[in-house]
Amino acid sequence: MRKQSISVHFARAVLRHTVRLGVDPLPLLRHHRITPRLLREPHARIAIERFADLQVATMQALGDEALGYGQRPIPLGSWDMMCHAVIGSATLGQALARLCRFYALFGHDPASAFEVSGDQAAVRLREQGTTAVDPYLKELFLFNVHRFGSWLVQEHLPLYRTRLDYPPAAQPDDYRRMFLASPVDFEAGRCALEFPAGLMDRPVVQNEATLRRFLRHPVLIMLTQQYPRATWTAQVRDLVRQNLLAMPELGEVAAALEVHPQTLRRRLAREGTTFKDIKNQLRRDVALHYLGRRGLSIEEIAHRAGFSESSAFIRAFKGWTGVTPYAYRKGL
Repeated sequence: MRKQSISVHFARAVLRHTVRLGVDPLPLLRHHRITPRLLREPHARIAIERFADLQVATMQALGDEALGYGQRPIPLGSWDMMCHAVIGSATLGQALARLCRFYALFGHDPASAFEVSGDQAAVRLREQGTTAVDPYLKELFLFNVHRFGSWLVQEHLPLYRTRLDYPPAAQPDDYRRMFLASPVDFEAGRCALEFPAGLMDRPVVQNEATLRRFLRHPVLIMLTQQYPRATWTAQVRDLVRQNLLAMPELGEVAAALEVHPQTLRRRLAREGTTFKDIKNQLRRDVALHYLGRRGLSIEEIAHRAGFSESSAFIRAFKGWTGVTPYAYRKGL
């Protein structure tokens, strides 16, 4: 497995409330071979395994799965019980709905809700108390939902985007890595994960036996687990989606996949598609998604769909749908 690291910002966030709650962070750091002085270096990074162990140990030391961020602790074992409540779900959508309902039973802030509307499914967070919820608790919850959902279906779940209602505390690229290279919007109106609705029909492939193995170290598994890509089409689609604004060429994608461009063409042809088709489908899907958002101009949607000029976008959109983006939006 490729070595991975994480910004020291996230280690600082894990330890932020230890002193206030009567726990000395220095033994925790030393036990997990993390030099305390690293926490003072803004651009330092630590091994992902050490970070995962530190997070679990800190939760245990505090007796709180929310790491002191909530208005009241989330008792140890809550995550395990949520997993047991969810594991019998037939589909991903059912699992995410159960996950949100589980945490709603305890009235923790922020509240989470699972919603499906048109071509989009989302897990949204809503603050319900009088005290503002710390950003780290929000991103930790959304991260866990995304990675746990991916584990349930054994697939890195693609996201339309992650929305966070605060500015980045670490480098934006660290957040993109957290959410598997999906776009991350900061200072958005509300925190949410937004998925293609079609993913919600994915069958849950895990069971009680695999859950027992997962629960031995879920933090590390969610941080490091890699899932095989089922098809060349899926791999190409993921790479293009991650770089849609730059719109990579076939040669760049082939190089990233370590195959010759002509080999990639043949493999896509055997799967009944072409590189051009994949790019057009992604651009179309992104455009349709954002045309449903009243706050975005046609020019901004064209940019997000990978077009340098809105006129080219309008021509392409009319070719995909038979109408202009303006007419499509008017009909929504």
